[in-house]
Amino acid sequence: QVHLVESGGGSVQAGGSLRLSCTASGYTGLRNCMGWFRQAPGKGREGVANILPAGGTKYEADSVKGRFTISVDNAKNTVYLQMNSLKPEDTAVYYCAMSVNADCYVDIARGDFTYWGQGTQVTVSS
Repeated sequence: QVHLVESGGGSVQAGGSLRLSCTASGYTGLRNCMGWFRQAPGKGREGVANILPAGGTKYEADSVKGRFTISVDNAKNTVYLQMNSLKPEDTAVYYCAMSVNADCYVDIARGDFTYWGQGTQVTVSS
C-alpha cells in the first residue's frame, strides 16, 4: 500500500520561500509520475508541477513557472517542491500525488493520480 506524507507547509509573508517534501512509503523506487497539486478555499484543484523520477521530465504550471521548482531524491523516495517569491494567491492546501502511469504530461492533472497525501497548508500573507 503506497503511503504519501507531505511536510514543510506553513505561513510566510509575500516574497518568502518554503520547501515542501513528499515521502513515499510502501513503494520501492519511484518510477511513476509524481505531482504536486493545490486547492485554495472555494476553488478547484490545480496541478502545480509534476516530475518523472527516472527520466527527470518535469512540467510546471504557468502560474508558478520561474518561482516553483519540483525535484526528486530517488534514494530517499522523496519529491520536493521549492517555492520562492511566494504570493498571497499561492495560499492553498498542497497535495502530493503518485500516478499509476510512468508518463508525465504538460497537462499536469492528466494521468491517473491514484495515491494522494493528506495535504499541507501553505499560507502567504501580504
